[in-house]
Formats: sequence, structure tokens, C-alpha cells
Amino acid sequence: MLETLRHVMDRPVPVYGMNCGSVGFLMNPFDEDNLPERLVATQSAVLHPLHMRATCVDGSVHEADALNDVFLFRETRQAAKIRVDVDGRERMPELICDGVLVATPAGSTAYNLSAHGPIVPLSGNLLPLTPISAFRPRRWRGALLPSTATVTFTILETEKRPVAAVADFTEVRDVVSVVVRENRTRSVMVLFDPGQTLSERIIAEQFSA
Repeated sequence: MLETLRHVMDRPVPVYGMNCGSVGFLMNPFDEDNLPERLVATQSAVLHPLHMRATCVDGSVHEADALNDVFLFRETRQAAKIRVDVDGRERMPELICDGVLVATPAGSTAYNLSAHGPIVPLSGNLLPLTPISAFRPRRWRGALLPSTATVTFTILETEKRPVAAVADFTEVRDVVSVVVRENRTRSVMVLFDPGQTLSERIIAEQFSA
């Protein structure tokens, strides 16, 4: 589904997905009966991706967009050490962790939720910033940032503690810094059956066991 959405990004092509797998949060139930009528009755949600700009040890720069999340993760047995800046202001001088992520509202129910981050409604205009197995500060659970925020991750001790960055399915190894912001210049429209909108699913997910 993410690959399909990526291919139609910026084109006036709404996407209606049907779940033939196991999770499929962006999907509708699989049913081929009365499909034209179902499509006419759908409700839409417009998604904006995150934009990642990653700079590597060798000086190369890699850019990619992500509809779910951008996450950093340690490459070796050593925990990562990462400085976190928000809108040019240092907010955390040293986060020792397995990794850290920024999620979109749509992606807040994916890796972000598994990492114990908050679920964010589409209308919230918020981006979850969530640590992955934080060691220091041990009790830091992350932050909710305005959707206009620019988050800069700076990797400390890059030779001893190498870190990879991932934007959905684009992976970049050995990064020294990663800048993440919402990309409002790009969008994609997803269609949902009545009563199964993405906003409803996000709310329902918060009450599931």
C-alpha cells in the first residue's frame, strides 16, 4: 500500500486499498461484491508525508519522503547517542537509545505505537517524537510536536556508534545528521468505506485492548 501511495503521490489519483494480508491499517475489508457502489460511497483522507534529509559520514546527502515515519536505529551492539534539536533549539543534548522516530498521524498507529508512542488524530496537526528503548534519560517517553516543527537529529560518536535512518522503506546507513519535517507540498488521497475512515480507526485504536 505504501509503495502504491508513493507512486501516485502528487497525482489526482485517489487510492482505495483492500486488505488481503494481516494488518492493513490503511486498507478496507476485502470484498469484490458491489465494488463500484462501494467506491461511490467512500470517504477520503488527505495524507502529507514527512521529508527526511540525511547526511552521511562520507558527506553524501539523501532525501526521501515517508507516509508512516522516519526512524533512526543503531547499527551495532552499541546504543546510539543522539542530540535532538527542534526548530534550531537544542531540546535534548544526549539521548542514549536503540533509536528514535518521528511519525505522521497516520503512522502513529504503526512503529510509533509499538514503541509506546501516542496515537495522534489526523486533525491534531501534531507529530509524535518517540524514543525506541531509551536508556538515558530512562523515563523520557517522547514529545508531541506541532506539525510545523523541524526536528534535527545529530549523531554523537559516529565511528563507535553508527546509526541508520529509514523513511518508510528508504534506508540510509552511517548518518551523521538527519533533518525531518512535514512536507505540505506533497499529498495523497486515500479512500475508506463509510464508518471506516482513517480518523475513526485512529480513535478506535485507542480503545482496543
